[in-house]
Amino acid sequence: MNYLSQLLFLITVGIATYILTKRISRIRKNIMMGKPLDRSDQPNKRLNTMLMVAFGQQKMFKKVIPALLHLMIYLGFLIINLEVLEFVIDGFAGTHRIFAPFLGDFYTLALNFFEFLAMAVIVSCVIFLFRRNGLKVKRLSMAELNGWPKLDANLILIIEISLMLAILTMNATDQIIQTRDLAAMGMHPYTKTGTFFFSSFLIPLFQNMDTTALVITERFAWWIHIIGILGFAIYITYSKHLHIFLAFPNTYYSNLEAKGKMENMKEVTNEVNMMLGLPSESSEQAPAEIGRFGAKDINDLNRVNLMNAYSCTECGRCTAECPANITGKKLSPRKIMMDVRDRSEEVGYSISKGGKGLDDGKFLLGDYITAEEINACTSCNACVEACPVNIDPLSIILQLRRYQSMEESASPSSWNAMFSNIETSFSPWKFAPTDRFNWADEVKKEEMN
Repeated sequence: MNYLSQLLFLITVGIATYILTKRISRIRKNIMMGKPLDRSDQPNKRLNTMLMVAFGQQKMFKKVIPALLHLMIYLGFLIINLEVLEFVIDGFAGTHRIFAPFLGDFYTLALNFFEFLAMAVIVSCVIFLFRRNGLKVKRLSMAELNGWPKLDANLILIIEISLMLAILTMNATDQIIQTRDLAAMGMHPYTKTGTFFFSSFLIPLFQNMDTTALVITERFAWWIHIIGILGFAIYITYSKHLHIFLAFPNTYYSNLEAKGKMENMKEVTNEVNMMLGLPSESSEQAPAEIGRFGAKDINDLNRVNLMNAYSCTECGRCTAECPANITGKKLSPRKIMMDVRDRSEEVGYSISKGGKGLDDGKFLLGDYITAEEINACTSCNACVEACPVNIDPLSIILQLRRYQSMEESASPSSWNAMFSNIETSFSPWKFAPTDRFNWADEVKKEEMN
């Protein structure tokens, strides 16, 4: 590898690093638009949750076959990237397979294992492509996936297949070049690596090429993989596959309370405590402005809610389990998370360009998520239980519904009647509290008779 190639490598890595750093900064700022939320409690339990759910993919195995295929892609992503470390060192140092002379037979064994994973990734991605586009699985063909989400899902699978083919092509041509006399061409000989099983099947495709064409093909495949990896890293920050990285903090900061336990609003709790003469939880310093009851836009949500949105895999398991969606209601928990992310992106982009940001006349509730959607929610937590990375759509739905009820008084009329009954009669039904146990008297009379 000559100095020009090293220079091109440095420039490529520098440009990719700049773009990636800028994009990560933008996502962080978008998430920080949410309200702070302290989830520093139970660190050991949180770490265990992260290891089991994010790293161990515990919840994925509720559906065994897709889980195994996903595991192959996941392991391929993690382990094959160890080879990318060699690519990077070679790129900076101008060397070729720098680890091979030091590791000997272990290097050959490791590369054969990497190739096995590469083939597993290719097979898994092909199956997923067919499953997504041929079988028309219901949760993978819903309306909210039309357009970019569907294209994104297919693109990522095609990119992964292309990256794996680039590795196999590079290894196949490399094995042939090792048998050629490069000294006669004024080039350093390629390091002997031994035989790679899977890429050996591609050797007949390149065997009759002259040495110069082989070297060009091998270097081209090397560059395709490096540029592909760097481009992939940038691309996923705009993609649902950002969960590859965010799944870890997302599961660590997930809600550890029992399913079904709803979080009380501190503002309401404080008011009730003051009315009863009890100590309030309010801070010593009064807030600069009166906050909203519930959430109307993304800045009313907390930071974990916004991180949830960026961590969404768009797999649709939440929607597939949602009883409201199953019975034909408009609610889709997946769409809720996608809408939160889209609104965060829109506001963040506007702010970065000096635009109006949150003051653009639009709101999360109304312009993105409708009252019909949030009112259909039964608060059953099926979506939370189903999510493979512990996303909590219900938390967002409840906050939107609280705003609708407490700020706009826009809940359905039957709900408002129930709220009124609870306030005056301490039950959803309109009868005096003193009559609450009349039914028991009736039962007692029947038993005596």
